[in-house]
Amino acid sequence: MAKLANLLPLVRGSAPEDRNQAKVLDAALMAFLDFGIKRTSMVEVARRGGLSLATLYRRFAGKNDLIQAVALRQTRQFIADADAAVRAEVERDASAEDQIVALFIACIEGLRGNPLLERLLATEPETILPYMTVQGAPVIELGRDYLAEFIARLQAEGKVPQYDPLPLAEMIARTALSLALTPQTVIPLDDDAALRRFARDHVIPGFRIL
Repeated sequence: MAKLANLLPLVRGSAPEDRNQAKVLDAALMAFLDFGIKRTSMVEVARRGGLSLATLYRRFAGKNDLIQAVALRQTRQFIADADAAVRAEVERDASAEDQIVALFIACIEGLRGNPLLERLLATEPETILPYMTVQGAPVIELGRDYLAEFIARLQAEGKVPQYDPLPLAEMIARTALSLALTPQTVIPLDDDAALRRFARDHVIPGFRIL
């Protein structure tokens, strides 16, 4: 599997996909969902993407590069979906409490509802688990930085006091990842109203709302 340590700078600096790139990554994602990563060959991705194997290799030097590109895209999509979910639920000028709850729910649902993550955890956990546990620092860093920017915006708007947002952001990122990997918990993940109460009772206090 690709080294996810390279993922964070790619997420921050990547350009939009062109049509052919999107077609290849769509094909790779569907193959990973159908067969898993280990059993997916470059030949299968080329066939599904409707291009020659030589053309695929001109775009991606090997399977690891293709895996990394899919992981990059999934990460970008997760962030975009979480942002969209928050915007759909609350206005930008909503209270800090409402924005925090909306973001917490969006992150939990996004992690738990990711079909590729669910597929790999169920069928080949040995492939994915190292990169989300002992080698999971880049995933934690990405989530932490995203959440830290969210906290910094609330601070700039005067809705939470000034403090270093990174420790709190990292704690939330680690908690969300843990829930995705180990869903057995007393936290009411399958009850939306109860999960929102949990966020208000146990997540919001950490933000030190003014």
